[in-house]
Amino acid sequence: MSNTSEPPSPNKGRTFLDRLASVFHEEELQDRESVLAMLTEARRRNVLDDETFSMMEGALAVSETRAGDLMVPRSQVNAVDLSEPREVWLPKLIESGHSRLPAVEDDIDNVLGILHAKDLLKILMDPTTNPKTLLRPARFIPETQPINVLLRDFKETRSHLALVIDEFGSISGLITIEDVLEQIVGEISDEFDHDDNLSNIVTDGEGRWRVKAITPIEQFNEYFDSDLRDDYCETIGGLITDRFEHVPHTGEIIEEKGFRFRILLGDDRQARLLSVERAE
Repeated sequence: MSNTSEPPSPNKGRTFLDRLASVFHEEELQDRESVLAMLTEARRRNVLDDETFSMMEGALAVSETRAGDLMVPRSQVNAVDLSEPREVWLPKLIESGHSRLPAVEDDIDNVLGILHAKDLLKILMDPTTNPKTLLRPARFIPETQPINVLLRDFKETRSHLALVIDEFGSISGLITIEDVLEQIVGEISDEFDHDDNLSNIVTDGEGRWRVKAITPIEQFNEYFDSDLRDDYCETIGGLITDRFEHVPHTGEIIEEKGFRFRILLGDDRQARLLSVERAE
């Protein structure tokens, strides 16, 4: 009788944690879906809690997200126009509540630098101070830059803000480190965030809109003169989730009554931000 036996399976005797760790050492890594499947199993076994799972899922998604997906569009960028009298731009800077704003001259495409709010004290104490001498260098990135590359750039340069440019070199938007981190950890609120409906729907000026998932369906219909309905949901995010019949993932697309919805931000529990355009 032969004593020949099959070689033992490389997974035999390995615990689930061993296999989970091996994924991140690329021993079993095949694609993003296999990593998500392993993480989902870890959550099912209570190795990971829901919050940790959501952050890890968001971290995996950053390599597939581009600066153009998360940026504040050009039409919504707050900037200080130093060609205007100080009496005009200074109150605007204070009212914005932002710690950093691009400083421009005449036009947003003519960026001089970044003005920090903490330098306001120098300007207020000495009206003769030339604000141009206080400007920090502005950073410019293409719309196509992956968010994981941008996050590394923010870390290495200790920057918090970058201006996004299109292929012709014009300013197409602005992105902050907070925007990037929210992709991973979820929405970050601070004392300057306002819980109102004014920012629920924002146009990017190119036939597309960014719509927060918490936008009431009634507000969406009023804005777009549409007639979306759902018997079980009150928000546009709830309606879209109901149409998908699962919690949609970042990048998924669906059409509904003449509109094309793409998930810009989301996690394992909910969609958070949608890109909307009229379907032809």
